[in-house]
Amino acid sequence: MRAPLMGIVAGTLCAGLVSAQEFTTLKGHGGPIMGLAVDGAGRVASASFDNSVGLWQGRVPRWLDGHDAAVTALALGTGGVLVSGGDDFAVRQWVPEERVLGQHAGKVAALAISPDGQWVASGGWDGAVHLWPLGAGVARELPRPGAGVNDLGFSEDGGTLYAATQAGALMRYELAGEAVPLPLLQHGFGINQLVVTGEWIAYGAVDGGTRVIGHDGAEIADFTLDRRPILSLDHHAESGQLAVGDGQGYIMILDTESWQIARDFRAMREGPVWSLAFSGNGEMIYAGGIEDVIYGWPVALLDTFEPAGDGGRSFLRDPETMPNGERQFMRKCSICHTLEPGPSRRAGPTLAGVFGRRAGTVPGYGYSPILQGSDIIWDDASIDALFDSGPDHYIPGSKMPMQVIQNPEDRADLIAFLKQASRKETQE
Repeated sequence: MRAPLMGIVAGTLCAGLVSAQEFTTLKGHGGPIMGLAVDGAGRVASASFDNSVGLWQGRVPRWLDGHDAAVTALALGTGGVLVSGGDDFAVRQWVPEERVLGQHAGKVAALAISPDGQWVASGGWDGAVHLWPLGAGVARELPRPGAGVNDLGFSEDGGTLYAATQAGALMRYELAGEAVPLPLLQHGFGINQLVVTGEWIAYGAVDGGTRVIGHDGAEIADFTLDRRPILSLDHHAESGQLAVGDGQGYIMILDTESWQIARDFRAMREGPVWSLAFSGNGEMIYAGGIEDVIYGWPVALLDTFEPAGDGGRSFLRDPETMPNGERQFMRKCSICHTLEPGPSRRAGPTLAGVFGRRAGTVPGYGYSPILQGSDIIWDDASIDALFDSGPDHYIPGSKMPMQVIQNPEDRADLIAFLKQASRKETQE
């Protein structure tokens, strides 16, 4: 049996190991951090709104580019197998080989690699659950669970797959047979996150519910607090720690031996904790949120740190302090685009000098085929039309997410702001 968490922490501190660790940051992404995973070799994998996957060895990233939209799900398996899914509906394998495993008809929200490393399960907001072979085998679509899928988890022996849905159902598939989804539990709100072990299942929900149940559905523990929604979970089996991240920027660490709250920490100065991952030895916890940075804290010293982030993301400023044109830019454009010239890791190209520029011509940016050789010139009329009908109608097939500004005055204010700000940045 594992020693209780507090005993581990005390022993580690006495040995002087954790005290030697420091708060750390991994910088380089161009958008919010949507997913994290850590493997046994200490590599951190990150998924970002900037359409990329980062594979970090220490502080040095290897960028994996191929998704056409935000990367929203990650899975790391034995032997360094790395799979991602995104808002482009694609499931991509990166390691040991780079290939597209398959496609959903909606956002890929969940990935799980089977314990034997032979399969990856994917779940999406299209309500589909797929099994994709990582070696030999034939892809398989499982019967649908009746709602969009937010998370997946395999049983310890790989014979059962659990699915958490937007309708609040926790379903189980017995994979040896027809794999008809069987209800295990019905929560009152959507279930966002799952952790499955041989002894218990933990889940986090939209209403802030954090609960632990047995494989028969019986409740073991309830850690529901007045913070919502639960957005991330991670489990470190060897040290008996379960981490919970929520929409208000907190990380709660649970001791899974005593089922007590070991630590409750305000991690983010602004915004939610969208992703969590323990280091291989369980002594560090990594987290990502609305900032472009991955933060890492020594678990034993969590309570000694101030919340991370400087609140510098401009769209987190009080909207009332900004002119309307800038406010529209921050809400509709700033998460994907910068006004500064030169390359960046944002999801979209720079808007510096955008007026008078032909669409699809910023050097070094990977445009969708529809914009390569486009006749569109960005000016008052074309930008107004873009946001009047929405990019999905004005340029169908482009990477730009659906954004509509219905009020003509708001569009005019945005155009006036862009005209001034994009010219100013190119002159400095």
